[in-house]
Amino acid sequence: MTATLKAEEQNQLQLVEREEMDDEDDLFEAIDKLINQGINAGDVKKLQDAGIYTCNGLMMFTKKNLTGIKGLSEAKVDKICEAAEKIVNYGYITGSDALLKRKSVIHITTGSQALDELLGGGVETSAITEAFGEFRSGKTQLAHTLCVSTQLPINMHGGNGKVAYIDTEGTFRPDRIVPIAERFGMDPGAVLDNIIYARAYTYEHQYNLLLGLAAKMSEEPFKILIVDSVIALFRVDFTGRGELAERQQKLAQMLSRMIKIAEEFNVAVFMTNQVIADPGGGVFISDPKKPAGGHVLAHAATIRLMFRKGKGEQRVCKVFDAPNLPEAEAIFQITAGGIADAKD
Repeated sequence: MTATLKAEEQNQLQLVEREEMDDEDDLFEAIDKLINQGINAGDVKKLQDAGIYTCNGLMMFTKKNLTGIKGLSEAKVDKICEAAEKIVNYGYITGSDALLKRKSVIHITTGSQALDELLGGGVETSAITEAFGEFRSGKTQLAHTLCVSTQLPINMHGGNGKVAYIDTEGTFRPDRIVPIAERFGMDPGAVLDNIIYARAYTYEHQYNLLLGLAAKMSEEPFKILIVDSVIALFRVDFTGRGELAERQQKLAQMLSRMIKIAEEFNVAVFMTNQVIADPGGGVFISDPKKPAGGHVLAHAATIRLMFRKGKGEQRVCKVFDAPNLPEAEAIFQITAGGIADAKD
């Protein structure tokens, strides 16, 4: 009996030590560390100009992509990748290590307890959360609430970090942030200063804005990237079936970049999506609408949420697809102070 107790204590001690070690480790390794591995500072600068600011991010690029960077030959790319592999472990890890790694994931409150419970604690970092639904279903309102709640301290279910907001539909309203900040007891001016905002007009502009984020995220503590909406510009810039294949390919590249940002910097990615009419939905489905973007978008999103209108200011959110959440619904309300629990 005493032997088993001792063994258990030892195991607990080991876990605590491993956790402490894990806390000391940086979330990412800066690209500058390649210089210590004998890589030319000029080559490191070329990588930074291409939007690669961490060794973790470098490992997410193919050698073909890296040789496309002006001034980097195949031999140089091989040498750079070899050096990065010495700094970052990108091989297998045990399930226990993966579980410890999951402990760095933060859940950011949505402002509604019912919605937080549905999401297992809130919008999680290192993942893409997609909200789709018709206009006026509460997607942009949730995006505005997250702009504020992300800046709350972690003990108040916030992310204690800054916000990056890419707006493709022109729906961001800074004056909407003020009452939400006041509701959470925060200074509206300081909250607005911690949001970086960009209005994208073409899908290429949208992609370039994502590339430019790596530089900012490697220097400052960002905790969420909001894209409202992810598909709007693709539906405008590509028309008809003839351009569908190219559209989906470009969309896949953009979503891949967003997944890399989420995992590289441990930030939450919250994107809104539009719906399209589904004529093949059949007569038995009361509301034959499906999310835009097809399978490409469906596979990229970690958690998919379906929003629909309820009574008055009430809205309903349903978990449409998630790897670790049951299919359930939550009712929330849109108030002057953002998303909140529905009043009976």
